[in-house]
Amino acid sequence: MDGVGRGSKIRSFAIGSLVGAAGAIATVRRASRRTRTRPAGLGAFEDAPCFLETVEAEAQRHREGGDTVTELSNPT
Repeated sequence: MDGVGRGSKIRSFAIGSLVGAAGAIATVRRASRRTRTRPAGLGAFEDAPCFLETVEAEAQRHREGGDTVTELSNPT
């Protein structure tokens, strides 16, 4: 063929397979050790200072009566 024998190709394939399998095993082990201590999704933002400020500002507007919905007039 092009200077590479069949044995060399098989050896290369075997070594690549072992390296790939070791990487997959290491990834699975690492992922299983990781525990989620923070909430996922939007729940992660509930303790953020900007979110708490927004909620407090909305609550204050509601207490003052400024959080009312006004109907939009339809000019047609």
